Amino acid sequence: MTAGQNSSRLHWLPFIVAATFFMEYLDTTIIATALPQMAQAFKVGPNELSLGMTAYMLTLAVFIPISGWVADRLGSRTVFGSAIVIFTLASVLCGISGSVFEFTAARILQGMGGALMVPVGRLIVVRNTSKDKLMKAISTITWPAIVAPVVGPSLGGFITTYFSWHWIFLINVPFGIAALIAVLSIVPNERGNQRKPLDMVGFFLSGTALTSLLYGTELASHAETNLLVAVMFIVVGIVLGVFSYRHGMRREHPLLDYSTLKVTTFNVTVVAGSFTRIGIEAVPYLLPLLFQIGFGLSAFHSGLLLLASALGNLGMKMFTTRVLQRFGFRRVALNNAAIAGVFVLACGLLTATTPVPVVLMTIFIYGLSRSMQFTTLATLAYADVSEAQKSAASTLWSVAQQMTIGMGIAFGALALRVASYFNGGADIAGTAGGEAHFSVTDFHWAFAMAGLLTLCSALGYRGLAKDAGDNLGGGVRGAPKNR
Repeated sequence: MTAGQNSSRLHWLPFIVAATFFMEYLDTTIIATALPQMAQAFKVGPNELSLGMTAYMLTLAVFIPISGWVADRLGSRTVFGSAIVIFTLASVLCGISGSVFEFTAARILQGMGGALMVPVGRLIVVRNTSKDKLMKAISTITWPAIVAPVVGPSLGGFITTYFSWHWIFLINVPFGIAALIAVLSIVPNERGNQRKPLDMVGFFLSGTALTSLLYGTELASHAETNLLVAVMFIVVGIVLGVFSYRHGMRREHPLLDYSTLKVTTFNVTVVAGSFTRIGIEAVPYLLPLLFQIGFGLSAFHSGLLLLASALGNLGMKMFTTRVLQRFGFRRVALNNAAIAGVFVLACGLLTATTPVPVVLMTIFIYGLSRSMQFTTLATLAYADVSEAQKSAASTLWSVAQQMTIGMGIAFGALALRVASYFNGGADIAGTAGGEAHFSVTDFHWAFAMAGLLTLCSALGYRGLAKDAGDNLGGGVRGAPKNR
């Protein structure tokens, strides 16, 4: 194969990885609308099915840290292709499940596939893309994470209503087969330069820390749970996380290489970016509840309004590269985080009497800023990461991203509980009947908390150098500069 042919084939890598990402992210968000029908089929209450969703999330937390080591040892194509097979097979098992036990077991297997698929896919793109083309490549592979949480509930409702819940999982089969063929044909089977030993202590510490944190945030999102129990898990997770960090900084070949945080651009996008994502990710949780509980709209009508956010997400993709080339990464990250924070706050000002065009415009601009911020962070993260650090950086980035998705939902739920408590509603320790009854005022305060968190996170981007990301094509006219 000539160099030109090889380059042409590698050009398709971001699209292949994006397709698998969309399959994984859509599967995560689409399931919520099918829970009532699944519960009826399994002859259980809807709450009992939350075990399957929690099991999936916890499996991700355990196995994402090991993804980089496995890819370096076995080869990126081998691991990525195997992850697609595992995820697709598990999707079939989910679709033919006949009980909660079978469904939970299938979701655990699916979590193992997803834990390897996303970080290894990102690593493949980063390793095979030159820095001057990285901005466009990262923009391609980030759109699934941006769009899927918005379109997932609407699509899930459509499939569940007009077909059956089984197809929510079975539609992954043709996509999985097509993706596997493309991976075997195009993706190179790269390994790490060093044959590093498996850090079992680091695996235990990171796995238990992430599991405790995610389980704690999951508990916090349920109104019937005592908040003190959730806080206890979160505190244990933080303590174990500190031990994991100290262990990783002392070990020569740690499972999670925290030394990548010494790279300023990577540090800022992980740390400040995590707070930004938590604030922004609370909105897809809060808005449907506001429309349905606060405004009394149907699930279908609510889903139609949320499509404005999806249009904003997709529409921004056409301008992301040009905006970053014109204004630079630092200015965009700082100012766009502030814009996102303002429009999260604006969502909290919506009422049942707000004109529909105003509602749609507010949600649309929120979608624009969401897309811009997520793509900016995902691209800038690798601006100054060396070739030797790319595997470790990809793993740590995936851990942070997965954590903030769950924490965004939990933050929105917790903000609602806190607002309801101070407004004389639900008991902060957990409602006796297992249900919380929220008022429109509760939602206003919850959006205010999410908006303020997003606004405050913008201050973290001040630590970026003015020329941060210029080597990726950022800055005036996008001319790459030598440092």
